[in-house]
Amino acid sequence: MEITRRTVLTGAAILGAAAAIGAPNPATAATPGAQGESANNPKTVERWGMHEIVLRGPDKGNPYVDVALAAVYQGAGQTITVPGFYDGDGTFRVRFSPPQTGEWTWAVDSNQPALRQTGRLTVVEPSAGNHGPVLVVPNGYHFVYADGSPYRQIGTTSYSWALQSDEKCEVTLDTLSTSPFNKIRMLVFPNVPAEATDPFVRTGPGLKDWDPTRIDPAYFRRYESRIQRLLELGIQADVVLYQPYDTARGYSDMAREHDERYVRYIAARFGAYRNVWWSMANEYDGIKTKKLDDWDHLFQVLQSADPHNRLRSIHNKNIYYDHRKPWITHASIQSAGAALDGLRAHFHRQFALKPVIFDEVAYEGNISERWGQLSGEQMTHRFWNTFVGGTYCGHGETLNPEQKPSISWLGQGGTLNGNSAPRLAFLKQVMEDGPAPGINALQPDWDYDIAGVDNQYYVKYFGEDTPTEWEAILPSGAGRSYKVDIIDTWNMTVTPAGVFNMAKVPRGAQDPARPSIGLPGKQWIAVRFTQA
Repeated sequence: MEITRRTVLTGAAILGAAAAIGAPNPATAATPGAQGESANNPKTVERWGMHEIVLRGPDKGNPYVDVALAAVYQGAGQTITVPGFYDGDGTFRVRFSPPQTGEWTWAVDSNQPALRQTGRLTVVEPSAGNHGPVLVVPNGYHFVYADGSPYRQIGTTSYSWALQSDEKCEVTLDTLSTSPFNKIRMLVFPNVPAEATDPFVRTGPGLKDWDPTRIDPAYFRRYESRIQRLLELGIQADVVLYQPYDTARGYSDMAREHDERYVRYIAARFGAYRNVWWSMANEYDGIKTKKLDDWDHLFQVLQSADPHNRLRSIHNKNIYYDHRKPWITHASIQSAGAALDGLRAHFHRQFALKPVIFDEVAYEGNISERWGQLSGEQMTHRFWNTFVGGTYCGHGETLNPEQKPSISWLGQGGTLNGNSAPRLAFLKQVMEDGPAPGINALQPDWDYDIAGVDNQYYVKYFGEDTPTEWEAILPSGAGRSYKVDIIDTWNMTVTPAGVFNMAKVPRGAQDPARPSIGLPGKQWIAVRFTQA
């Protein structure tokens, strides 16, 4: 089998780490040429699981730069080329997440003859809880798992949680296990004090004394163990490749050739985990050593290096990235103002023409910076506004006794101390009880300020307003009956308001016998119509 030039170049850029660096690999490498069933060369894998080929090869020179490695998988009428990577101590790996059941063959090619192997693989049906990776609904604004199950995003951010001590990470994972969050944004390079701070081999005592051509596999092995733990909890890992906060070390300021090699390594190493999303950068426009052309180029490198085609986004500080570009799957936006009402959230979706997640809308907290001063009510309010705008929101928390974001949930993980998380769990249940894959703003240009699915389901959210009565006019739904509930989004209660029989009126649909609904006259109230 002849490997293509593109595959060779991808493999050479991906593979390797410093030959003199790397903690002993916890896995026992397979014997070269061995084709039997083993933990390192499984012959049966579930759909959307992970098949890993483990190989022993040369541990001299710099395999990160010098060794090309890729496997071609064939099955279910598909041919998929998967790049491999060097994992230190003479161990090489190729990881593949099969998209279909059935019989597959694989063949590894490399510029190192010792790594060339072939084998077979049987892909079986997924086990319970394995819904596959999250995808964008075709030509839509919402998300779905690969098996068709709806995915309603309730995300959070904890920048360097995965880089803390094992003990601190366990606390964070325990917190996540009882939280509503099904996605967490996490940096590859640390932005606050961390347990592991050297993704590249150090060459001296200075902060910038490191070699971008020699990666430390132990650092990335530790990071991916956190991705695996999130997978076990059913949580998506939104992996952030670059950030502007640690200019002293300069990991985000590498030259293009080193960036390309790093991005390819990340794609090869993490891409087969079905819960991985790619975020190219957090506050990309804050990284002054990169221009727009650099980001466009790195997205194309990532797209080319990732045969699993995981979701891709980039997060702004002040300058919006054009999310309509073909390598972007969904918009990741920082905007506190856009989440203040559903209509503004909807307009962002209309610009992106893709799903929108407002991953940063400021944070629930008590620090001096204005971006970390939201109350629990204000954080919950932003989630509800983005919900009725047909978009999604992101949580973060800066609450801590010392008022330092670096030791808060946002910086390091740990425990949650705010009031919004239980309310977001309540919202998540409302979302799950609603139509799949999600709801949309309905006739927003006509000022209805109502979301839902025409003739099926409607939500009117009043936010900070405190009406005692609402003239219940829907944009559609005439001739249908609806069960109506009054939802207190903060106190997490649902109060039935009876059945409304909607008839045609000039502005839409209304119950002539009950044209209005009495409301409690307080903030954070919503009204829900469900077809009876």
